[in-house]
Parts: sequence; C-alpha cells; structure tokens
Amino acid sequence: MHKAGFVNIVGNPNVGKSTLMNQLVGERISIATFKAQTTRHRIMGIVNTDDMQIVFSDTPGVLKPNYKMQEMMLAFSESALADADVLLYVTDVVENPEKNMDFLEKVQKMKIPVLLLINKIDSLNETAGTSGKNGTSGKAESPQDRLAAIVERWHQLLPNAEILPISALNKFGTDIILKRIRELLPESPAFFGKDQLTDKPARFFVSEIIREKILLYYDKEIPYSVEVSVESFKESEKRIDIRAIIYVERESQKGIIIGHQGYALKKVGTESRRALERFFGKPIFLETYVKVDKDWRNSQRELTNFGYNPE
Repeated sequence: MHKAGFVNIVGNPNVGKSTLMNQLVGERISIATFKAQTTRHRIMGIVNTDDMQIVFSDTPGVLKPNYKMQEMMLAFSESALADADVLLYVTDVVENPEKNMDFLEKVQKMKIPVLLLINKIDSLNETAGTSGKNGTSGKAESPQDRLAAIVERWHQLLPNAEILPISALNKFGTDIILKRIRELLPESPAFFGKDQLTDKPARFFVSEIIREKILLYYDKEIPYSVEVSVESFKESEKRIDIRAIIYVERESQKGIIIGHQGYALKKVGTESRRALERFFGKPIFLETYVKVDKDWRNSQRELTNFGYNPE
C-alpha cells in the first residue's frame, strides 16, 4: 500500500508557515524571515519514503489585496484550498482568530481533514501576564490557561478541525503533524519522482535567495517593491555562473538598493553568493544589476513574466 497526497499550508502573514514548511520537508525550501509577506508564490516541497509521498505547499499569507501582485498572491492561497487532501491552517498565539474572516469561512466549509496549528506556543512563557482588572495586578495567568483559551476560541471558529499547539522554530509538535498526515493521506501512487524535492526550477531559488537578502538588509517599502529575475544561469562541472536583475519601481529605490559607492548592492551580492553556494554545493559567480520597471506590481504582463500565474 502506497499513500500520497497534497498537504497545503495556509494562514495569515507572519505566523510561521514557511518555517513550518522547511521543518516538515527537512530542507530550506521557503524564505523564512521576521517580515510579513515574505512568501509570494506557492512553493511545493516533497517528502518521500518507500511507501509514502507528501507534497507540501507553502502559500503567501492571506491579506486584503492593495495591488495586482497581492491579488495574485491571494489567488495562490485560495488555489491551495481547491486541491488539498489535508489542509494545515497555521495561526499563532497572538493573532486575532477573526482576522480575514472571508478566507476563514471558506476553510469552515471544507470537507477534507483540517489541522489547525497554533504556532509559537513557546512565546507564551515569555509574555505571561496577569488577569487583574483595570491594569492592576491580579492572579497570574499561566501559559497553560492562556493556551486553553486560545484553543477554545479556535474550536468555536473551526469546530471540525483538529487543533495542535506547536513551535515550528523549535520543532515542537512537528513529529505529531507528520504522524497525523501519514494517517490521513489517501492511498495513491506518487505524483512526482521519488528523487524530486520541489516543483520549482533552480532559477526560482536563485531569485528567492537574493530577494531574501534584500528583505533582511533594507527597510520599509523597499523589499516589497523589489522583484528578482535570473537572466542567465550557466552550470558547469566546477561552478555556476549567474546573472540576476533586481527590479525596482522608482529611480530613488534604485539608488537605495545600490547604496553609496555600490556598497549596499555589493553586500547583497556577497551574502547571496554565500547562500547560493551552500544551496547548490559548488562555487558561484554572481553578477547583480538593478533596473527600474515602473509599477510592475500592477502590470499583468510583468507579473506573468515574473511567474505569478495561479492556475
């Protein structure tokens, strides 16, 4: 008997979906940073054993779209509701459960198994408060009591979901998730080759790694106005030569990305090259350039060229 199926990860921004995906797959497939809206695409990570194949999908955080790129990001998340065999709905201990109720109502109607994962439970110990009135001190509220209240609130919203408290960052509860997935998956042959780790090509991970460094090293709107395109990827036995274009929306953003005497861009290039060498396991020669593509986030043609194509 062989089991296989699609296990799709959804939830609001910055609740730890990408960290969870990487822990479950055992490889660094998705960008995971402290900033919201890090994931822009639907990214598959595949776990194989002799008798099972789990096809995980990480998806962008659910949000109210403000421009066309965010509309397509939401479409990636909604598409994950349509083809899942098991749904992992990720939240955390500080999120308002009623945030983005439109999306949550779609989850409520689903007939497939839903695992509701309450992430970051380790932070309950760090933020233990009191239950006194009007800000006065009162009886200390234990982390267990706070967690019980969170679980109950979610149980009211998703009564058919199985609720599991976890800490993706510390790998607490991830073994239980995998055990439940194995039990819930349908009998099926594998959908992908047993040696395949993801559905994305090498160029995709190059652009994601460079974009991750931009997310880490630049503030405010800059990272969200950036897209990275791999113009050239040439692999030989000894090394990989890569030419990548960093697109921004305005000339002022181009200057910020490059920095004084090119220092900022050089730092991004150096850190990206090191990460790429770890990812591909061989030396990398990386060239990065910055170009202005005005309003690319609202251009259907440009977004299609950048791979925003929800099916």
